[in-house]
Amino acid sequence: MTTQQQLPGAGSVTTPRPRRAPEEPDVLITRGGTQTVTLTGLIVKIVLLGIVGSLSVWAALPLISDHEWLWLSVLVVVTAAIFYIYLSRRRIAPKYLIPGTLFLLAFQVIPVLYTASTAFTNFGDGHRGSKQDAIVAIQTSSVRQVAGSTEYELSVATTGDPVTGKLVFLLLDPAGKGYEGDASGLHPLDPADFTVTGSRITAANGYTLLNLGQATVRSNDVTSFSVPTSDGAIRASGITHAYDGAASQLYNKACDCVTDQTNGHVWTADGGRGVFVDSSGQELPQGWKVNVGFKNLASVLTDKNIASHFLQTLAWNIAFALLSVLVTFALGLGVAMALNSARLRGKTVYRILLILPYAMPSFAMLLVWSDMFNADFGLINKLFGLSVDWLGGAWTARFSVILIQLWLGYPYMFLVSTGALQAIPGELSEAAKVDGAGVWNRFRRVTLPLLLVSLTPLLISSFAFNFNNFNAVQLTTQGGPFPPTDSTVGSTDLLITYTYRLAFGGSGAQYGFAAAISIYIFLIVGTISALSFRFTRKQEEVYK
Repeated sequence: MTTQQQLPGAGSVTTPRPRRAPEEPDVLITRGGTQTVTLTGLIVKIVLLGIVGSLSVWAALPLISDHEWLWLSVLVVVTAAIFYIYLSRRRIAPKYLIPGTLFLLAFQVIPVLYTASTAFTNFGDGHRGSKQDAIVAIQTSSVRQVAGSTEYELSVATTGDPVTGKLVFLLLDPAGKGYEGDASGLHPLDPADFTVTGSRITAANGYTLLNLGQATVRSNDVTSFSVPTSDGAIRASGITHAYDGAASQLYNKACDCVTDQTNGHVWTADGGRGVFVDSSGQELPQGWKVNVGFKNLASVLTDKNIASHFLQTLAWNIAFALLSVLVTFALGLGVAMALNSARLRGKTVYRILLILPYAMPSFAMLLVWSDMFNADFGLINKLFGLSVDWLGGAWTARFSVILIQLWLGYPYMFLVSTGALQAIPGELSEAAKVDGAGVWNRFRRVTLPLLLVSLTPLLISSFAFNFNNFNAVQLTTQGGPFPPTDSTVGSTDLLITYTYRLAFGGSGAQYGFAAAISIYIFLIVGTISALSFRFTRKQEEVYK
């Protein structure tokens, strides 16, 4: 392309217009400065925003079906904000802050808030769903086949994987009508949507039918599955038949109670506890989730049995965390000082050998140490000719756990102490030596204070880590040994393992109570850490 230019004192001449190099990016001039926009960057932005939009739609569908309008509103607002910020030519700072903020909310803030809110409920086994869910569970669990019950030919199907997918009953009644039964109830099927061979449904649109072998493998799931009806439920009788049974325990809305139809026994709803209870205090096993206020938090301190367990575990927990930090720091610092000598040869080899425990997977090493302390065939007893039941006694088990922590933790302390020692000017120690200070005094008055200035934050973080060191106990002693008459809390239990047993133990999960203990753990660790950091700041001011 050419342009006309008028030169002074001459006629117009034709000159070529300069072309921009093909690889030169577009440059937009904005109020905040220049912003470079490349084709690659534009494509990446479109793809990423497309993914965000797709994920938002995918997340919105279950929220709509569950009528979670609050969370749906949050999803819409967040998605709109992301599109507004990243489609705008301005808002440079938010474009970098939004990803980190969203990840912080998703993986830190929301889980903490959810845990805290759970602590104020009775959420746990028998109290997981709503009151209506509890009523359905009570009625369906009491279903019995009675005279005149409708019988169906059963085909077990699923909408997902045959092994793990959600089960669906495809039923054919004596009149040849087809039905689909799931947890929401019984629904008729259009004759054009299923195929009958013999007396059973053998194909249905949208469903994967389980063959006899697959259904047999999931026989427990098939037997426990039920399709709720108005006065009972449809349950399987074997793999190929089902019946419409009547519930012996029915809910009466007028009295807000459950009545046993066989003997007239009545359980009345207790909204404060989320259970149906009779006049003698007997509760039905199925309850519902309710808000219990500060009951869980208060019971930790006011219930005698719970409080004694909690305080006993807390005392050992603090001792375990302190000892773990002190013994590992003492050994790590001692080894670091020994290898810090200028006259020592082969320091690289020694350092590699000493940090080997730090390089090994801790969970594997914990299991190995647990076997080494075995009373019958453990290496410790065989090596020293002992017959000590290390993990069977309260104090020997605690000693074993601390010893394992020493082996696993000293390499870390060795590494950080080595770095801190090398940062201390040698002139300070030499000056103290000239003034007549001995080795111990030089260490106590010069080296150690300077080390603590830089290492105290690491020691505090190590204390917080060991306070919640779940693997160290669970993979070695499982919290034991336990008293013969009480399997609730063991001699080596930390608060975190005690909480885990409450939440996932065999006696029934108590998520609300476990969440309450988690709040106490957070407050204890936070308080100790805050006081420690305050002490650290004062220490830094002294040695500045």
